[in-house]
Amino acid sequence: MSKLALYAGSFDPFTFGHLDVLEQALQVFERVCVTVAVNSGKTFVFTPQERCALIREATAHLKGVEVSFFEGLLVNHAAQIGANALIRGIRQMSDFDYEFRMAIANRRLSPQIATVVFIPNPIHLVTSSSLVREIWHWGGDISMYVPQVVLEALQKKSK
Repeated sequence: MSKLALYAGSFDPFTFGHLDVLEQALQVFERVCVTVAVNSGKTFVFTPQERCALIREATAHLKGVEVSFFEGLLVNHAAQIGANALIRGIRQMSDFDYEFRMAIANRRLSPQIATVVFIPNPIHLVTSSSLVREIWHWGGDISMYVPQVVLEALQKKSK
């Protein structure tokens, strides 16, 4: 049985909340592939390649992390790389409703791939990429929300 899990998201930008969920997943799984979802219908601060590079740098201290990007059905990508679990983070009840529906859909599409949910440390429960982008957009301090490499990349985008 593979001990590879897939942790997918837009990660625009990658936050300490994402890092916390990833660290928890690495306590359960030997390897976790952090996968940047490509969605042509959304506007992003960073390209998929930039997000992957930032995640690689922000997680360089962790063993067992792989980083990739994909476009399409998550369960198809999981099957392609040999993952037997999908990692999801839930911060609040509205996340639960969405993630519950996605887990059911993914289970119907690919019953052999489990969804495993982690709850971030309470300090990260209000952290979201959209909150970080909003604070950053208005020139606020985001250093408490993102790893240093992400902070520096966002500061470069501001100039």
